[in-house]
Amino acid sequence: MVRGLLILLGVAGALAALGVFTLSQQGASCEACMVFEGRRACRSASAATREEAEQHAIATACALVTAGVTSDLACQRSLPESLRCE
Repeated sequence: MVRGLLILLGVAGALAALGVFTLSQQGASCEACMVFEGRRACRSASAATREEAEQHAIATACALVTAGVTSDLACQRSLPESLRCE
């Protein structure tokens, strides 16, 4: 019983440490709205840097409005309809 409780506390502590570490690494958050071939999607992303957050938000939004690698890459090369970062 005590051994199980200690294992549970150890796992909970490890998860809490992982959560704190993950949140501390996310220094920027961005929301990108992309329009491609008449379709529109907005998505948010967080990352350690603003540039990474922008790229992830754009890529995620493009994945929703494209069908295939070629159109996805074309979407990611286009300018966002809107881009907001914090």
